[in-house]
Amino acid sequence: MPINESDRLKNSLPSGVTMRQFLVTAYGPPLLISFGFGASIPMLAIQAIELGASTGLAAFVAALVGIGHVFGDLPAGIVTSRFGEKRALAWGCFVDAFALAIAFFVQNLWVFAVIVFIHGFIGSTFNLARQAYLAVIVPHRWRARAMSTSGGVSRIGGFLGPLAGAVIINSYGLVSVFLLAAAMCLVAGFVTLLMPDTPREPVPPAGEAQSWDGQKKPAAGGTIWSILYAHRHTLLTVGWGALAISLVRSARQVIIPLWCNANGLSPASINLIFAVSMAADVMLFFPGGLMVDRLGRLWGTLPMMIIMGIGFAALPLTNTALLITAISFILGAGNGLSSGIVMTLGADVSPSNGRPQFLAGWRLFSDIGTSIGPLIISLVTALASLGMSSLVLGLISWLGAFQLTRFIPRSGHLPQSEPRP
Repeated sequence: MPINESDRLKNSLPSGVTMRQFLVTAYGPPLLISFGFGASIPMLAIQAIELGASTGLAAFVAALVGIGHVFGDLPAGIVTSRFGEKRALAWGCFVDAFALAIAFFVQNLWVFAVIVFIHGFIGSTFNLARQAYLAVIVPHRWRARAMSTSGGVSRIGGFLGPLAGAVIINSYGLVSVFLLAAAMCLVAGFVTLLMPDTPREPVPPAGEAQSWDGQKKPAAGGTIWSILYAHRHTLLTVGWGALAISLVRSARQVIIPLWCNANGLSPASINLIFAVSMAADVMLFFPGGLMVDRLGRLWGTLPMMIIMGIGFAALPLTNTALLITAISFILGAGNGLSSGIVMTLGADVSPSNGRPQFLAGWRLFSDIGTSIGPLIISLVTALASLGMSSLVLGLISWLGAFQLTRFIPRSGHLPQSEPRP
């Protein structure tokens, strides 16, 4: 970020908040947590097998993280609304640290599965509170860069975590990565306590709320269901586009290793190819956020969905390590350009009155997309072939691009969601 823009951002932060305090507290916790998770998440299925699970059951245990996210989204909105972003973030870190520490000692498969589900459930609170915090504390004109940087530091942690995990496993055994993840969550919780409190939105008079255009509208009410119903049009239009984005993102992480394996590549080669894809992802997260802030939200969604659609459609045509690496790089580049876009869109359309509850519904859409992406690959592969599943993902990407083009302005930013009676 240029110096003059950094100075302007500093002057736009709430009174008493320094730039260093903002950077450390806003981006330190996601970096620490993603580092720990990057080391432990790949080991969930392996640990389940060590505890006696079959391959299929181990895959289900690993999938409980995503299932926990889906079940935790709406409760996360209630918790964040009641206790505030800072407390929700801190206590989410502490509870998750406790659960991961227990995973180190557990010798029963089903207890371990419950802990994995709790880990995903608690993760919803952390993700939602982080998004709500940045939506409030960062000025709108820097929002995409702030969100993309948040996604970027998580990618960096997710890239470095497995490397550290490999070293620790070789020295102390497989389950040691759960203690590493627990320690990172614990430190992240204490860093979160240093966060400046977010300025609270003034509560509108009973029976009315302030919409994005400054006019008085019927209030959405205090319950999460009434707020989601009041903003149903936004969730069922832009929200479906966010679901498509999350779907193709999660599918990318599954289809690349599977296609490499189907073409006879070694595990070491698969890791290297995926690292190339992640490198493209990491390199482009900040340029992507800068482009979205300056050119408009559509520039963070349409190019990404088109590029990833091309990558998925071309993947079945590859059969060598070099060609697969090239397509993996394209998929990583498309994903990197859109870093933080789901969080940015959700923050844009979230109402000031009932923001945490609305973001709970928004994250429910995106987490459902994350959960069903791998399931589509599994279903289409069972009915047809792995190559056909890649083509289906390409089609979904392009349909998602069409959906987003219909509802996101071609320039500028989305207004806040307006309640509908």
